[in-house]
Amino acid sequence: MEKGKLYLVATPIGNLNDITFRAIETLKSVDMILAEDTRKTIKLLNHFEISKPMISFYRHNEGTKVKEVIDMLLEGKNLALVSDAGTPAISDPGEDLVKEAIINQIDIIPIPRSSSFYTRFNLFWFRYKKICI
Repeated sequence: MEKGKLYLVATPIGNLNDITFRAIETLKSVDMILAEDTRKTIKLLNHFEISKPMISFYRHNEGTKVKEVIDMLLEGKNLALVSDAGTPAISDPGEDLVKEAIINQIDIIPIPRSSSFYTRFNLFWFRYKKICI
């Protein structure tokens, strides 16, 4: 049996429309979504008319959920991990899950978000050019 894939899907910080098309496509295609806070994630899913089963996966239950999630991945389920805002497993739940996925040779696919860094950089660059010209 082919193993499933674990997608680390970055979500918007602030405006829901700042999510990438790739993130939306991924959330629509997976079998299940692991959510740091299902109450917040459901708002995102409803906004983009995505209907998928969710499992609550947050810092305080991560230790007990990792085995269950790894078993689903080993059974061939494709799962997406999302945090409340931003990239999961950086300062949010997911680090232990990613470690176990690596041990079990499960593919981990990061789905990035648009970055405000580049937006700020562009603004800075135009101001810098104006000063120097």
